[in-house]
Amino acid sequence: MEPADPDQEPTGPARLRVNRSLAVPMDEIGWRATTSGGPGGQHANRASSRVEVWFEVAASRTLGPRQRARLLERLGPVVRATAGDDRSQARNRQLALDRLADRLAAALRVDPPRRPTAPTKGSKERRLAGKKRRSEVKRQRRPGSDPDG
Repeated sequence: MEPADPDQEPTGPARLRVNRSLAVPMDEIGWRATTSGGPGGQHANRASSRVEVWFEVAASRTLGPRQRARLLERLGPVVRATAGDDRSQARNRQLALDRLADRLAAALRVDPPRRPTAPTKGSKERRLAGKKRRSEVKRQRRPGSDPDG
């Protein structure tokens, strides 16, 4: 008996896990393999090892209304990711899927609101003491000033 794959549901298709609250079914993700550019000789010219994956936000059945609105606002109607780092198409496909999941997770992340802080009493006192010291140094440099008075 094989161990259960965490991305494989017992009765359904495989899913791309984005975060705790979202797993996109693989049938909502399109992909295409093309020849990679750059040096590499005959292998690079003939093998379709570069992989592009995309996810159509507007057409997804998986997303909730808030998730859809956030992704449309931050990434647009179609999110794409590519990988051509490896000679293996299978490895590049996995890299592209990982990159797509990372982009989706980053766009769905909600940053906590920033709460501005006031300076502490000690920091105000240190700032004023420093200004006073600097003022005294400048006062002593003036011509005609008496260093003892």
